[in-house]
Amino acid sequence: MRKHNIASLALAISAALSTNAIAQETPSQESPATLEQITVTAQKRTQSIQEVPVSIATLNGEKLESLFAGGEDILALAVRVPGLYAESSNGRVAPRFYIRGLGNTDFDLAASQPVSIIMDEVVMENVVLKSFPLFDIQQVEVLRGPQGTLFGRNTTAGIVKFDTVKPTQDLEGYAKLGFGSFGTMNFEGAVSNALTDELSARISVLSQERDDYIDNAYTGENDAIGGYDEKAWRLQMLWEPTADFTALLNVHGRDLEGTASIFRANIFDKGSNDLNGNYDRETVFYDGDIDGNGADNNPQQYEGFGSSLKLTYDMEGMTFTSISAYEEAEGSSLGDIDGGFNTQDGSSGPGFIPFSAVTQDNLDDLEQITQEFRLASDTADALNWQIGAFYYDASFNVTSIDGFFGATTVFHENTTWAVFGQTSYQVNEKLNVTGGLRYTHDEKSLVVGGQNVDGFAVVIGAASVQDYEPIAVDDGQVSFELSANYRLTEDMSLFARYANGFRAQTIQGRDVAFEGAPSVADAETINSIEAGVKSDLLDDTLRLNLAAFYYTVDDMQLSAIGGGNNFTALVNADEGEAYGFEIDAQWLATDALTLTAGFSYNHTEIKDNRLTVAPCGSNAGTGFAGNCTVRDPRPDGFNAIIDGNPFPQAPETIFNFTARYTIPAGENGEFFAFTDWAFQGETNLFLYDAVEFSTDDNFEGGLRLGYENFEHNYTIALFGRNITDEDNVKGAIDFNNLTGIVNEPRVIGVEARVNFY
Repeated sequence: MRKHNIASLALAISAALSTNAIAQETPSQESPATLEQITVTAQKRTQSIQEVPVSIATLNGEKLESLFAGGEDILALAVRVPGLYAESSNGRVAPRFYIRGLGNTDFDLAASQPVSIIMDEVVMENVVLKSFPLFDIQQVEVLRGPQGTLFGRNTTAGIVKFDTVKPTQDLEGYAKLGFGSFGTMNFEGAVSNALTDELSARISVLSQERDDYIDNAYTGENDAIGGYDEKAWRLQMLWEPTADFTALLNVHGRDLEGTASIFRANIFDKGSNDLNGNYDRETVFYDGDIDGNGADNNPQQYEGFGSSLKLTYDMEGMTFTSISAYEEAEGSSLGDIDGGFNTQDGSSGPGFIPFSAVTQDNLDDLEQITQEFRLASDTADALNWQIGAFYYDASFNVTSIDGFFGATTVFHENTTWAVFGQTSYQVNEKLNVTGGLRYTHDEKSLVVGGQNVDGFAVVIGAASVQDYEPIAVDDGQVSFELSANYRLTEDMSLFARYANGFRAQTIQGRDVAFEGAPSVADAETINSIEAGVKSDLLDDTLRLNLAAFYYTVDDMQLSAIGGGNNFTALVNADEGEAYGFEIDAQWLATDALTLTAGFSYNHTEIKDNRLTVAPCGSNAGTGFAGNCTVRDPRPDGFNAIIDGNPFPQAPETIFNFTARYTIPAGENGEFFAFTDWAFQGETNLFLYDAVEFSTDDNFEGGLRLGYENFEHNYTIALFGRNITDEDNVKGAIDFNNLTGIVNEPRVIGVEARVNFY
C-alpha cells in the first residue's frame, strides 16, 4: 500500500544479528550482568511486573527516548508494544488508541474510546486531553485487557498509563536539545531540588518545532503546510511534613499551533491499495476555504491547562489516598477533507473530485473534574485489600463549521460516579488470588445550540434549521474480575484472569451539522479470559512473558463513517469476538548487547448479519455505488453487510525489535548503537472490506549512534526516525474520492543531553 524496501529491513536485522555474533566472540572482563527488575502500579500499588496477573508491557529509558527524538507526538507509541496501535485523522490532537484490536475510529471531538489514558493517576477522558505531550516520563505501562474494576468504564480494551518523574530533595535534572530535518527542533529539560527540608519541587519543559515543508501546488505557495510549534510545561511540588503524610501538587499546560492531518486526494487507483502517481509526500493541492480568504492549509491550534493534588496519609495498617484533578482545553482544527481542489469551471485534482469539502471543528470550554478516594491495606499479611470511590464530571461544546452548511454547536455533559473494591490473598507460598468489584453509574446529555449559522445551504433552501429535543441517557453497571498467579518456580509464574467491563453509552451529535439526526449507542460489555506465563531465565538475563486471550463484546459500539453524506453515526453490533496472544522478550545477550522483541497476533471479527453500512461515498438516493472496490455482500447494490469483517484499524499482527550495542571508550565512556523496528501486519481501515482501504507490511525503523560520558554525565548522538523513508498509509477518508493519510517522513538529526546530580 506504500512504496517500501523490504531489503532495508532485512539488511538492518542481518546487521543486528551479525553484531550479536561478534559480541559473543569477545569474552566479558566483568561478572555477568542481569536484567533490572521492573515495578509497575497496574493495581494501584507498587509490584514487580512479574507478579501482576495482567498482561503488561512497559516502555522507559532509551527505548522511550529514541521514539521521540524527531519531535514525534504520542502516536509514536503505535506498534511499539505488542497489541498496541494508535492513529489519528486530527493531527497532533485527538489520537485514537487500540489494544488487542479494540478501539474506536470516530474522529469527532466527543468520541469515547475503550482505551483509557491515565497520566499521573488522572484519567484523560476527552480525545484532546489524551494528546498531552510526553516529556520527563519515568515509565509507560500498557495494560492489555479490561481494567474495569480499578479504573472504571471505558477501559474495555485496556489502559496506557504514564508516570512522570517526581520531585526530589537532592538537586538533579537534565537538558536535551536536538535538531533534525525540515527544521525540526526538540528541547526537553527538567530540574528538581529541595525548597525546604519538607518541600521539594520539579519543573519540566518541552519545546518542539518543525517548519512547514509541504507545498500547496494549487495556490503556488511553497512550504505552506506540515509544520508545528508545541510548547508544554509541568510544575510539581512535593510536601512531606511528616513520615506519615505527603501532598503532591501537579500543575501543567500546553500550547500547540501547527498543521492538522494532511489529506491527500486520489492517492489510490480503484482496485488497488498501492500509492499511485498522485502521491507526493511534499506536495498537496488544497483549495479548502472556510472564510473566503483563500486556501486555509489545514491549520490547528489548541491550548490546555490542568492541575491535580494527591494526598497520602499512612495510618496504622492502611493508607488513605485522595486525588483531586481539574483539566481544561480549547482549540480548533481545519481540514481540506477532499484532499484536493474543485473549481467552478469544473476542473478538479488530483484525479476526479465531485465537490469540495472543508470542515473546521472547534472545542470550546472543555472542563473535566475528577475526584478519587482510596483506602488500602499496608501490612505484610496474607490478605491485602483496597476500597474506593470515584467521581467524574465533564462538559464541553463542539462547533462544526462547513463551508456550505455553516456552523453548528452541540453541548455535551457527562457525569459518572463509582465505588469499587479489590482484594488479594496469598493462599500459600506459590498461589495468590485476586478478586475485584466495581459499580459505575454514568449519565450523558446533548443539547443542540445554534444550527447552520451563516450557512449558504439555508439561504438557498438546501438545508433548514431543525428542532432537536435534548437527549439524556444513563446507565449503571457492575464490572468485576477474578485472577490468580501461581509461582511455578523461583523464576517462572503462571497467571489466569477473567475480567468484565463496559464502555458507557455514547451520544454523537456531529451529524446535526449536515442535516442529520444525533445518534445514540447503548453501553457495550466485554467478557475476557486470558492466561499466560512470566519468566526470568538464563540467570536473569532473559525475560520472556507470554499471554493468550479470548474476549467477546456484547452490543459493540461502532462508528459508521462515510456514505454519500459523510455522516458519522453510532451503531451497536450484536457482538464482537477476538482471540490472540502477545509475547514480550528482553535478552541481555552479553554485557555489551541487549535485545528486545515483541509479537502479537489478533484475530477480530464483527458478528451481526443484519448490520450494514454505506461504503466510500455510496448513495442510494443518487444511485452512486461508491468509489471503491467493496468485497462485502451488497444486496441492494449500495450498503455493505459487515458481518465477519475484522474490527477497523485492528492490525492482525504486530512485531517490534530493538538492539543496543556498546563499545567501551576509556574508563569513563562508551560508544553505542541503538536501533528499533516496528512491523504492522494486515489492517482493515473501515468497517467494510474494500481493496483500496486495507494495508499490509507497513514498517518503520529508527537508529541512534552516539557517545556517552559517565564522568561528566553527557550524551551526544546522531539519530534517524523512519530511516528508510517508508510511505505508510495510516488512514483514509471514504467520502467523494480515494483520499488517504500517510505517515511522517524520514527525520535525521543530532541531539545532545546532559544530566546533573
